[in-house]
Amino acid sequence: MTIHAPLIPATHPTFPAEARTTFAASYPEVPHKLTHALGHHPLMELDALATLAEALPASSIEYNASDQPIGITGKPEGTGIPIGRTIREIATTRSWAALKNIEQHPAYAALLADLLEELRPVIEARTGAMLKTQGFIFVTSAGGVTPYHFDPEHNILLQVRGSKVMTQFPAGDARYAPDQVHETYHTGGGRELVWRDELLAGGTEFPLCAGEALYVPVMAPHFVRNGPEPSVSLSITWRSEWSFAEADARAFNGLLRRIGLNPSPPERWPGRNGTKALGWRIARKLGVVG
Repeated sequence: MTIHAPLIPATHPTFPAEARTTFAASYPEVPHKLTHALGHHPLMELDALATLAEALPASSIEYNASDQPIGITGKPEGTGIPIGRTIREIATTRSWAALKNIEQHPAYAALLADLLEELRPVIEARTGAMLKTQGFIFVTSAGGVTPYHFDPEHNILLQVRGSKVMTQFPAGDARYAPDQVHETYHTGGGRELVWRDELLAGGTEFPLCAGEALYVPVMAPHFVRNGPEPSVSLSITWRSEWSFAEADARAFNGLLRRIGLNPSPPERWPGRNGTKALGWRIARKLGVVG
């Protein structure tokens, strides 16, 4: 199957005016729902996604059983079902699949660029140039769970097919994601978080059905429960100078902690973390760290 590049006419934006207004009022720190008109886009159909998955390098594919607990340690075991079949038969394979860096394929790169272009003026007015733009597609069987974790990008999750509920927790709050976990992640470790049932009271549920989207702030912890039918979701993500400085400040804090200090966490936007970020970059340049 040949995957063709999409055409999204400028006169028919995927994010309607009301959604763009909501985004402008909330970006970059406030989680919020949006609407979108991506609809039954041919690139998001199961056969197209299976074809994409079969073409991507193995490092860009992650898939496992969808029946996971909210909290896990390490990566779940794979199902042994080939990725193409996993996606084409997602109604019965009881699986979760993530297709990473879909911009490696020209058609999906064009789709990602078109979607982000609609939001570029708001994004760049607040957090500067969009950097490291990436796309991720998630295909999930009914009832599947994406365990508790955080992500380093600014992220909008577009629900294309089916439904899910994302439970999101405040970004930058050490009760939900300890500073040491952030520091480990930004120096090459994992981002899985330890789940405790008492954390649930601090979360906010965001139900999503097809045609809805959700903005997830940088590093906001979350987990996802899929609805009663298979789901397809598209994450469009980007980094900013602010997000890179926050990451480098976290890494520098890890360095300070290793020498016995107890550093304060980085500031959230619009605070700046330039001094610590610079400290980490100098340390790397001097070979103090790997």
